[in-house]
Amino acid sequence: MFPAGGLSRMLGGSIDQVAPTGAIGVWSPQLREGNAHDVAEAAAELEQVGYATIWVPGREHADLEARLRLLLSATERITVATGIVSIWTHPAEATAALQARLSSEFPGRFLLGLGVSHAPAVGDRYRKPLTEMTRYLETLDAADPPVPRSERVLAALAPRMLMLARERARGSHPYLVTPEHTRTAREALGPDALLAPEQTVVLEEAADAARAIARQWLARYLQLPNYADNWVRTGFDRADIENGGSDRLVDALVAWGDVEAIGTKIAAQRAAGADHVAIQVVTSDPAQLPREQWRRLADALR
Repeated sequence: MFPAGGLSRMLGGSIDQVAPTGAIGVWSPQLREGNAHDVAEAAAELEQVGYATIWVPGREHADLEARLRLLLSATERITVATGIVSIWTHPAEATAALQARLSSEFPGRFLLGLGVSHAPAVGDRYRKPLTEMTRYLETLDAADPPVPRSERVLAALAPRMLMLARERARGSHPYLVTPEHTRTAREALGPDALLAPEQTVVLEEAADAARAIARQWLARYLQLPNYADNWVRTGFDRADIENGGSDRLVDALVAWGDVEAIGTKIAAQRAAGADHVAIQVVTSDPAQLPREQWRRLADALR
């Protein structure tokens, strides 16, 4: 199903050069917000069964470092990455200091994912995202110590942000994208940049049930213009985004079915140019750690 090396294949580079990611990781809001004991136990198991990276959303700045330290301390080798730290809620100076502390204590294991979020979520602070991201990166460059280009990625969707990710970061960590976008992103980034898309997964074989879970989860994202504009750029109509999303849009964004069907979708992302795919398991209970699903997927993908 995957190239030789599977879950354990590393992209290369020393720990001083780049925070590594392997072929498959886990993207999980539950690991960001859940009970500390349960999260630590789950993180250790993810490493044991072969996942290469844990991605967690940034959320608010105040408790981010404590949660990242928990995940890094509970594991020995796995990369921990933010998907993403919002430049509007996480001051650049504080982010640079956080990255310096974690990279010193856990060398080669922390990858800083940055993004501009969305105007409806940010409010009046949102302005010229490309300009503000450039300024943010300049502050990271000027910090003492600076945040290395090789240890940061951008949540880039549109062409100009992808170019910034190519020039000023290790690469891109796009969210809610299809293999068609991954192919376009690879062309924009070039062959050497890291491309690590998130892939939403619903382990449910009945189409109606799977799409119902997917639509419940997608509802808030359908209202965000950055995503909607990106889907239109990749071939969807505005009508596909209305009324809970068309089956065509849902099926393109969410890998559902048995583990073989999901593996096929992940393989399509890899074939389109992804170095790494961060799977986000969605269930009917969004607060629950989907540990059983992670195990089943790890067994199949390995």
